[in-house]
Amino acid sequence: MSDFDWMQLINPEFYITLELGGVPVGIYVVLFIVFAETGLFAGFFLPGDSLLFLAGIYSTELMNTLMPIEGDFINVFLLSILVALSGILGNTFGYWFGYKSGTYLYRKEDTFWFKKKYLIQSHEFFEKHGGRAIIFARFLPIIRTFAPIIAGVVKMDKKRFMFYNILSSFLWAITIIFAGHYLYELFLKTLNIDLKAHIELIILVIVAITTIPLILNAIKGKKVTEQEAVEEAEDPDDDDSNMFPR
Repeated sequence: MSDFDWMQLINPEFYITLELGGVPVGIYVVLFIVFAETGLFAGFFLPGDSLLFLAGIYSTELMNTLMPIEGDFINVFLLSILVALSGILGNTFGYWFGYKSGTYLYRKEDTFWFKKKYLIQSHEFFEKHGGRAIIFARFLPIIRTFAPIIAGVVKMDKKRFMFYNILSSFLWAITIIFAGHYLYELFLKTLNIDLKAHIELIILVIVAITTIPLILNAIKGKKVTEQEAVEEAEDPDDDDSNMFPR
């Protein structure tokens, strides 16, 4: 245990190739991380987009843990479905948690696992995009963790939330997992480049791409104060029609 490199915990390949007692458990870890990152406020630090991209590259190995299947497309497709379902469950739990917790989270002190600024940033994102924020948030780290919680806090209509929840989960999973798998094949066959040998670079590129919108939003966006967030959460009906246009 003394030789364990803790930096591995931020490398999504570590989770995908993880074995316990010689038994590969990557598929189960991937599904749990997707659930946690989209439903538990403590999951904002977990790898999301880079994890799915690499899962697409390792789709055959991951699915072989459950059931050996011949055919790349079937493996990638089934993996996408499983990830989407985990994302749906995660968002649903996040919505339920936000619905039950109400304004408590806005008054909660910062801890290692909880940062109020991320909650407020997600609230700003909701104000700007309304119900569509559930879809946009899927492709933005940190925001996707808190978006369903905010939806619950402001009492977004449950059927409306589930529509965006299901749609966004499948769009996110299918887009990134398929991109990972087929870009890997494209680079290998046409350029003779094995992306598995450049995992660190891939992670940096994906993090950069997904973080830029957050930085731009922080610079240009109108800041919502903590007091305003609390007041709106306490009386969501006042602004509900604007946040979630029908």
